[in-house]
Amino acid sequence: MSPNFRIAVRFLLAKKRSMVMSLFGIVFGVAFFVVTQAQTTGFQELFIKTILGANGAIIIEDKFQNTLRSMPVEGTSFSVGDLTQRRLIAGVENPEALRTALREQFPNVVALSAIVRGSVFVTGPMRSYTGQVYGIDLDDHLRVSNLEGQIVAGDLARFRGETSGIIMGREFARILEIGIGDSVTIEASGQSGRYKVVALFETGAKDVDKSRIFMKLGDARSLLRRPFGASILQIMVHDRDRAQADAARMQQVIDHVAVAWQDREKVWLGVFMALRISSAITVSSIILISGLGMFNTLAMIVLEKTREISILRSMGYTRRDISRIFIWQGVMVLAGGTLLGSIAGALLTLGVAQVPLPIRGIFKTDTFPVNWSGWHYLAAAGTAAVIVMVASLIPARRAARLEPGDVIRGTAS
Repeated sequence: MSPNFRIAVRFLLAKKRSMVMSLFGIVFGVAFFVVTQAQTTGFQELFIKTILGANGAIIIEDKFQNTLRSMPVEGTSFSVGDLTQRRLIAGVENPEALRTALREQFPNVVALSAIVRGSVFVTGPMRSYTGQVYGIDLDDHLRVSNLEGQIVAGDLARFRGETSGIIMGREFARILEIGIGDSVTIEASGQSGRYKVVALFETGAKDVDKSRIFMKLGDARSLLRRPFGASILQIMVHDRDRAQADAARMQQVIDHVAVAWQDREKVWLGVFMALRISSAITVSSIILISGLGMFNTLAMIVLEKTREISILRSMGYTRRDISRIFIWQGVMVLAGGTLLGSIAGALLTLGVAQVPLPIRGIFKTDTFPVNWSGWHYLAAAGTAAVIVMVASLIPARRAARLEPGDVIRGTAS
């Protein structure tokens, strides 16, 4: 143990009550920083998992068609593409060709599902309501969504085996006042058919749960009069953070509109980011107040220990040594506060995760969602380190400027 550290411990113990108050302030600040970040990122992660489970990471939809314009050149004419006047052709004309191209050129792609979708009018025994049919190949769709985990009644085996079976959102079924085994009439494009509800799903996203119906791809083609092609390709990727860059490149390569989940949900992601920043600023004020308290304590130590500091300088201690004595005090409080605060934050996060919180609307949860991440603890420790070290450096510099002669003459300031 170095002499500077031993002296720092003695000075620290001389102001035990004040230092303990500063220590507990840092503990509470770090703990609440960790738990608030765990909560806000927990809500964000649950939202992201919900939208990825329902709509995939990337959606491929309408095809670009460049308009052609004629340009005369000495009695002849030729046509060139005018990129400023691009039109869109609805849907995906050749989904299998795109599937092959995307898998070959984009290693981040995990799976693709070709979907035929369209607006429909659904009539049950009691009520009628509008919705949207999704015609799917079940095996393909299970690879790009969390449909299997979203089933809350019935089962997928019945969907596979039942002729004209459909899977309906639970909220949709509630609106129609129907349940498993009931039949509904679905009308679209001048066609209509009778279908049996074999399973109900719930994503937690109300807009999806009250409008979406899954049926077999062949049934959807017949109902919507779409014998070939697809409305969209739903894609799942290995690294969701690369979805935006992949979508931009896909749009160039395959000449179709490609929309990543980050662009689809930009507004909600902005809201969650604002909440994270707001909570971090609010909770950091606790650490800031503790830092100010420690600054006052160290400043008082400098005033009360001027004689001891002058004696140390007379014994050969340099200004750097004196600074280190006071910085060591800050380091000790910081280390103790960060360690205890991190432990308290983990325990609080564990406790919060057990608190009942039934939510339906943009996602589904029955308890407080939390996200365990080491970055929360590093961010809390970094915030505490900046505040505490700034609070320690100013008194340390003041102490280092004291001269033994000034103390003896009583002119030290």
